[in-house]
Order: sequence, then C-alpha cells, then structure tokens
Amino acid sequence: MAMVLSLSNVADYPHVVSISIFTAVLCFCIVVGHVLVNSRWTNEFAVAIFIGCLSGIVILLLSKGKSSHILRFDEELFFIYLLPPIIFNAGFQVKKKQFFHNFVTIMLFGAVGVFISFAIISAGKQLMP
Repeated sequence: MAMVLSLSNVADYPHVVSISIFTAVLCFCIVVGHVLVNSRWTNEFAVAIFIGCLSGIVILLLSKGKSSHILRFDEELFFIYLLPPIIFNAGFQVKKKQFFHNFVTIMLFGAVGVFISFAIISAGKQLMP
C-alpha cells in the first residue's frame, strides 16, 4: 500500500516554518559562537544579538512590513522548550566554590524576592474587583 503524504493541516505550516527558522538561526549562532570563542574583538553574546537583529530585519523585509507569523512570540514554546535548557546550562556552569561562598546572599535574594512578589501580587489583587 502506497503512503500518500499531504498537508492535512495547512494551519500548522506557519508554525513549522517559524520553528525551523528559529532552529536554523540558533544553530548558526552556536556555530559562529564556537568559531569566535577565542576572538578578542567580540564575544558569543554580541554575535548572537547581531545575528538575531539581522534575521529579524530580513524577515521584516521579506514580509514587506506586514504582520508575520514567524515573528509571533509563543509562550508555550519558550516556557516548555527554551527556558529549561537555559536554566540547566546556568546551573551546570556554576562553580561550586563560588556558589557556596555566596549561598547566604543567594538565599536572601530569593527570600526577599518572594516577599516582594507576594506584596505586589497581593496589592494588585486588592485593587482589582
């Protein structure tokens, strides 16, 4: 039996294109960042910002300034697929000696941040009917 491939759900096409472009730009940033790791003129973060701005300008020019599906921010994509590796990498890169040396400060920032967040959310909830 021959398998017929077709676009059964055309509505998913812009989502697939946007993820593909994002993945390609991310891979390009990683490769260029590793090539320029020993450069004294620029660092990986500046290159990533430049590539992101350049790709955004190209997408805006190709879409002729109209609202593009590629430029839409998807919270689910960010919180489910992008944020966990960023947090894991940040935790993996922390030096144990520096972490435990600053442990009290880190915990104070955490506790104070929780109380500030609680106060802001509580005040906002009181103001809303």
